[in-house]
Amino acid sequence: MKAVIQVVNGATLKVDGEIISQIKKGLVVFFCVEKGDTEDKLEYFAKKIPLLRIFQDENGKTNLSIMDVGGEVLLVSQFTLAGRLKHSNRPDFFYAEEPQIAKDMYEKLAQMLKDNGVVIKLGVFGVDMKITQENDGPFTIIIEK
Repeated sequence: MKAVIQVVNGATLKVDGEIISQIKKGLVVFFCVEKGDTEDKLEYFAKKIPLLRIFQDENGKTNLSIMDVGGEVLLVSQFTLAGRLKHSNRPDFFYAEEPQIAKDMYEKLAQMLKDNGVVIKLGVFGVDMKITQENDGPFTIIIEK
């Protein structure tokens, strides 16, 4: 299980030119479920993401969480994070979880984050999305479990 997390001033997600989700200050979280990942890993992500101290405080120190700044999360399923380039220049997605299982886990993570008080906006699972975002910093981290 992996997540690439970016601090943003805002982000917009479109499908076929139509705005599906939009956030202001917050996080864009690209989330990937790999084969063999279990729901206990979801618990880790659901607890870790709201508490990440990656927003600047009044002194310019990264001391504040998404909860502290009243930000939002745009959660996007991203199976390509499971890609491996070990044997060629073309990614191998062997480690990506089967679509239905990955979708269920993605939806469960969204609900768990909501249950932890995070304002969540979602992408659309399994479709071509266009995401425009203004990165802040930029500040990007990767969580793997």
